[in-house]
Amino acid sequence: MIILIPSFEPDDRLVQLVCDLRATAPLLRVVIVDDGSGPAYADLFAAVQRVGADVIGYNDNHGKGHALKFGFRSIRTNHAGEAVVCADSDGQHTVGDILRVVAQLQASDGAMVLGGRAFAGDVPTRSRFGNAVSRAAFKFATGVAVRDTQTGLRGYPASMLDWLLSIKGERFQYELNVLLGSRSAGIRIEEIEIETVYLQHNASSHFRPIVDSVKVFAPLLRYISSSLAAFLIDAIGLFILFAFTQSLLVSVVGARLVSASVNFLINRHLVFNANNRDHVARDALRYVILALALVASSYVWLSVLVDWGVPLVIAKVFSDVTLYIISFQVQRRFVFKSGAAPGVPVQSETDAALGADRPALRTAARSHGTSV
Repeated sequence: MIILIPSFEPDDRLVQLVCDLRATAPLLRVVIVDDGSGPAYADLFAAVQRVGADVIGYNDNHGKGHALKFGFRSIRTNHAGEAVVCADSDGQHTVGDILRVVAQLQASDGAMVLGGRAFAGDVPTRSRFGNAVSRAAFKFATGVAVRDTQTGLRGYPASMLDWLLSIKGERFQYELNVLLGSRSAGIRIEEIEIETVYLQHNASSHFRPIVDSVKVFAPLLRYISSSLAAFLIDAIGLFILFAFTQSLLVSVVGARLVSASVNFLINRHLVFNANNRDHVARDALRYVILALALVASSYVWLSVLVDWGVPLVIAKVFSDVTLYIISFQVQRRFVFKSGAAPGVPVQSETDAALGADRPALRTAARSHGTSV
C-alpha cells in the first residue's frame, strides 16, 4: 500500500504527517510529489525524505491533477500491484482517517474509497458553500450521492491506476473528473466519514476560488451548455417548421434531427470525451436509439399538454426539462459508456507528456535522491 501526497510549497505539517504515518504504520510506503515548489523548499523536502518518505517531482508547478498522475505513473512503474491512498499535505487529513481509508480500501473489493468530510463545526464559508454546490451539481449530473466531492483523501486499488492516468485535468478539476468518469467506467464508490479539519480557515490552501471553481465545474458546465444550445436550436427549429407546415409531428421530428446531430457531436467530443474513432458507429447508433425515444416522448408530452390547453412554449419547456435529466443519465451510462475496464493499459496524454520531459524529470528526482 502506497500513501501518495501531492505537495506544493508545504510547511512543517508535511514533515509531521510523514513522521506520524511512519511511526504508526511503518509498513506503509509514503511517496511525496513535489509539484514544482522551487529551491526555497528543498530543505523541507529533504527533511521529509529523512523521516522516511520517497520524494519525487519536477521543476515547474503544474497543478494537483498533474502531480497525482505523476505519482500514479511512478507507482505503476516502481511499485507495480500496489494500491494507493491519496492524501493532502496541509494537515486536513489526520493519520487516523488515512489509516481508516487504507483499511476500507483493503476490504472494498475493487471500489474507489472516499474519505468524506461532514462539514460540521467551524468550517470556512467558501469551503462549505463550494462543497454544497459541488455535491448538488454532482448528484444532479450523475444521480450518485457523494457527501464530499472535493475530498483529497481517496483510495484506489492497483487495477485502477491505468484508468486514472487516462482522466483529463491537470489541476483541481482532475479529482471531480475522476468521480464523473467512474460511473461510465463501472467503478463503485464507497465513502466513509472523516474528521473535518480546517487550520487557520484553510489559509494554506492553494485553491483559487474563482479560477479553480470554474475548472472544477467545467465538465458539468459543458453538458449544461451543450444541452442549452441543443434546446435553443430545437426550439427555434420547432417554431419555424410549425409556422410553415402547421404539422406538429413534422416540426418535432425535423427540429430534433438538427438539434440531436449538434448535441451528439458536442457531447461525444467535449462532454464525455468519447474520442475513440473505433466506437463512432456504436456511439452514433446508441444515440440514434436515444434520440428516437426522446422524439417519441417529446411528441407525446407536447400532444397531451397542447390538447389540455397548455401554450406550446410552456409545454416545450416542461417536457424538455424532464427529458434533459433522463437524457444525461442515459448518455453517461449507455451511449458514451467506455468499453475499457480498470486494469486495461491506457496510454494517456499525461504519459506522453511525461515521457517527453523525462530527462528533466530525472534531474528533478535526483535532486531529491529518488528515481522515476
